[in-house]
Amino acid sequence: MRKFFGTDGVRGTANIHPMTADMALRIGAAVGRYFRRDASGVHRVVIGKDTRLSGYMFESALTAGLTSTGMNVLLLGPVPTPAVGLMTRSMRADLGVMISASHNPAADNGIKFFGPDGFKLSDTVEMELEALIEAGVEPAQAQNIGRAKRIDDARFRYGERVKSSLPRDIRLDGLKVVIDCANGAAHRAAPEILWELGAEVIPVGVSPDGTNINRDCGSTHPGTAAETVVAHGAHVGICLDGDADRVIIIDETGKVADGDQLMALLATRWAEDGVLAGNALVSTVMSNLGLERHLAARGIALERTAVGDRYVVERMREGGFNLGGEQSGHIVMTDYATTGDGLMAGLHFLAEMVRADKPASQLAQQFAPVPQLLKNVRFAAGQTPLESDQVQTAIRVAEETLAGQGRLLIRKSGTEPLVRVMAECEDAKVLTAAVDSVVAAVEAAVAE
Repeated sequence: MRKFFGTDGVRGTANIHPMTADMALRIGAAVGRYFRRDASGVHRVVIGKDTRLSGYMFESALTAGLTSTGMNVLLLGPVPTPAVGLMTRSMRADLGVMISASHNPAADNGIKFFGPDGFKLSDTVEMELEALIEAGVEPAQAQNIGRAKRIDDARFRYGERVKSSLPRDIRLDGLKVVIDCANGAAHRAAPEILWELGAEVIPVGVSPDGTNINRDCGSTHPGTAAETVVAHGAHVGICLDGDADRVIIIDETGKVADGDQLMALLATRWAEDGVLAGNALVSTVMSNLGLERHLAARGIALERTAVGDRYVVERMREGGFNLGGEQSGHIVMTDYATTGDGLMAGLHFLAEMVRADKPASQLAQQFAPVPQLLKNVRFAAGQTPLESDQVQTAIRVAEETLAGQGRLLIRKSGTEPLVRVMAECEDAKVLTAAVDSVVAAVEAAVAE
C-alpha cells in the first residue's frame, strides 16, 4: 500500500500532512537523490506550478530539497501541466515536477512527477520513492549543492508546441470562442494562443488571486462559461481545469460535452484518415457504454484501464496507441504530448469545426450516452468504508439488480477522500435504486 502517492502524485490540503513544507522538502530530496544516482555530469529538474497561493511555499521547499542533493532547478512559474512534460524532454532534464491539485479547490495542492522521457512515473518508481522519503537521504557535499534559475519563456515554448499540433492551413478566423481558464495555470497562455490563431477570444476565469482557482469556473463548473457562450453568441466554449490538462466543450447553445464525446469525435476522424494507431481508443472504466457502442459500430476498439490518465498513457505506450483519455476531459495525443492537454484537445475540436464547416452542436454530440449516475461519499482519514460487510452486501445486491441491464463501478478516489459510486443502466429507476442503495450503505459505514 502506498502512503503518499495517489492516482496522480501526492495530493492533499496545504499545510496538512502530507502536503506540508517539511514533507515537500523531504520529497524533493528523495526524488533528487533517486534521479541523480549517477553523480557525474550536470543534473537538472524543471518545476512548474498553477496559481494556488500555496504554490510559492511548495516551490521553495521542493527547490531546497532538490538542490540539497545536487540537482539544478529550472523554475517555469505558472504553466499548464503538459508544459512540464514538454519542457522536461526538451530541456534534457532528469525530472519534471508540477505543483498542482488540478481540479481540486484552492486549499488543496499536489506534486506530480515526470520522468526524463516526459511521461508520468510508474507505480513501481513511486513505491521506490516512498521508501526513500521515509528513510531520508544524505545531502550532497557543500561544493556540490545545486543552483536554481528561473525560465521566463516557458509558456511561449509551450504555446508554439500546441499550435504546431494543428495543420498549418488551419486558422480560427471568424470563430468567436469563450475560453474558461479556471483562474489557473493557462490563464495567460490559452487566450494568447487562441488569439494568435485568429479567433475572437472571450476570456473567463483569467484573474487568479491565489484562492479562486476552479471556484465556480473551469471544467468542473462549466455553467459560467455556458452562460457566457449564449450571452455573447459565441460559436463554442472551451473549459479547462486548474492545471489545464483536461477540457470540457460547450456548444453554441450552451450544452456541455464531456471527454467521451470529444474522444468519439477524434477517434472517428483519425480512423477515417488512417492515423488512429492500432485502430483503437484507450479510456478508463468510467467512460460511458455509449462510447463503446459508438466505436464498435465503426470498427474501432475501446481499451479500458483503471481510472487515472497515467494508466491510460501506460496502456497507450504498451499497445502502441496514440489516442486516449478520460470522460472527465483528459485527452492524450501521444503524437504531440506526453500527458493530457486540455488546450491542445480543444484546439483540435476547433480545427474539426473549421475542416467540416459544422457548428459545435453537430460535432460535440457524437453518441447518445447510456444513462449514468455518479454519487460521491466523503469519509474521514483512517476510515475504510468499502471493507464494511454491509457495504459489500449492498454492492452484491446492486450488481445482481443490474445484471444484463448495465454495470456498477465502486472505487475510492485517488485524489480525494471520497468513495465514488457509479452505475449505468437504460432503466432510470433501476439505475437510481442501485446507486442509492450502495451510497446509503457507505454513508452508514462512515457514520459508525
